[in-house]
Amino acid sequence: MFRFTLFVVALFALFSIVLAAPVEVELEKRTTHTGQGTYYYPGLGNCGWTNDSNDMIVAMSKEFYDNNNGGNCGQSLTITWGGKSVTAKMVDSCPGCSYGSLDMSPAVFKKFASLDKGVLSNIKWHFNA
Repeated sequence: MFRFTLFVVALFALFSIVLAAPVEVELEKRTTHTGQGTYYYPGLGNCGWTNDSNDMIVAMSKEFYDNNNGGNCGQSLTITWGGKSVTAKMVDSCPGCSYGSLDMSPAVFKKFASLDKGVLSNIKWHFNA
């Protein structure tokens, strides 16, 4: 009887861990993040895909990427700045970016400003559901 009870308790503990994980992801998708927007020339990213400057992609801060164990790879997000909104895909991490900041491909950055601007202050972004 003790073994059966222990098995049932362990099974419920396992299910509670598995069921709790999606809640965190759903809350993250509803959060609007704020940071700086910069641009970079992409290649092979941390998510394992090779992209180029014409792709609508971004890299998130390494800290954000690591906190989610790369779980945001391939996710669509919407970036807003200067009254404009652009949709892009997360494909890489950015070691030099602060938490909440994004490094954008030139294609994404140019939807907001010319590359000469270099940095976009106070961009806002969120994951798309």
